[in-house]
Amino acid sequence: MAHVVIIGGGFAGVWSAAGAALARERAEGGADLRVTLVAPNDELVLRPRLYEPEPDLATVELSGILGPIGVRHLRASVSMIDTGRRVVVAGGQEIGYDRLVLASGSRLVRPRDLPGAERLFDIDTLDGARRLTGHLRDREGYSAVVVGAGFVGLEAATALAARGRVLLVDQAKVVADTLGPGPREEIEAALDELGIGRRLGTTVTEVGDGYAVLSDGTRVEADAVVWAVGMRASELTRQISTELDHLGRIPVDRHLRALPEVFAAGDTAAAAFDAGHTVMQACQHAIPLGKVAGYNAAADLLQVPPRDFTPGPYVTCLDLGGAGAIFTRGWDRRVMASGADGAAIKRRINQAIRPPADDAAEILAAADLVRIELPFFPRDEEKTTPVA
Repeated sequence: MAHVVIIGGGFAGVWSAAGAALARERAEGGADLRVTLVAPNDELVLRPRLYEPEPDLATVELSGILGPIGVRHLRASVSMIDTGRRVVVAGGQEIGYDRLVLASGSRLVRPRDLPGAERLFDIDTLDGARRLTGHLRDREGYSAVVVGAGFVGLEAATALAARGRVLLVDQAKVVADTLGPGPREEIEAALDELGIGRRLGTTVTEVGDGYAVLSDGTRVEADAVVWAVGMRASELTRQISTELDHLGRIPVDRHLRALPEVFAAGDTAAAAFDAGHTVMQACQHAIPLGKVAGYNAAADLLQVPPRDFTPGPYVTCLDLGGAGAIFTRGWDRRVMASGADGAAIKRRINQAIRPPADDAAEILAAADLVRIELPFFPRDEEKTTPVA
């Protein structure tokens, strides 16, 4: 019996499983195809929502997604991939595959030589978000330093500003350097509104008990120092290819194939968005990448036509806490909505990224929608934009 193995229990992994199940459902003889998802976690963590004050609400039980569509869940971590033998090693056992989907995600790049690095907090994982929330839960008027004024750092800083004083620190000379100038004026205005201080062109050189030291020698109070700098693809990509991009991702073709028997999805895949861009490490791209990679891995074995990866227009939606949110469109990130209007869009996106559960027909129907249209601007068809 042919076997598709999927590594990873995040957005890309879960939607790869649903994509494979969809191909199996449609193909003649598909009932003989086994699909196994390998991940140590019992829950899909809605990682883009971990800036919120109750991180445990940002989860969906994997059993409610995988069970109805007939996907086995092996609760283990993969330690090795042997592409020559078509075997992965997980939980001390070898699992053979005919087709493999690597969707093992990315991780925060933590500083190696920073004194006091063990005191750093993050919102990269559910456990990390729980630790930060628990640390600050009963403290009103706390002081926090957020290192990194990019997407994650901005969402963390503006959420923390609801109950404390926040200082945003970044080595770049401007806020949101990686987002470009398009939304910068609105972001700066939101930070001013929330009273968030900025120290740009600098970083943290030491984390102590109740303080942080900046690279210019300044010592600042800090009940918590949150690290939000840098992401890199799972180290498992190195076992698939030596030709990785600067984020550690595997180059793939339009079918998301990395090797003849291996596909990649989500944060591990350096897939072309268009002639000038590759996809971002974000759920906006992880969801359709997973749907296409899983479908094609199964289709390859079932001798049905593959799907091309054809992403929708690029958008961003940055939560800015009490100052609302900013919704942008295009790679120049033109601001289409901000403040309360942006926050309303962000709420819709947060609802849209939550996958259906406990209903096979609904899950498979969602797996068939590679591009999801949401009526962000119901009175202006020109501004209706796909999210995933």
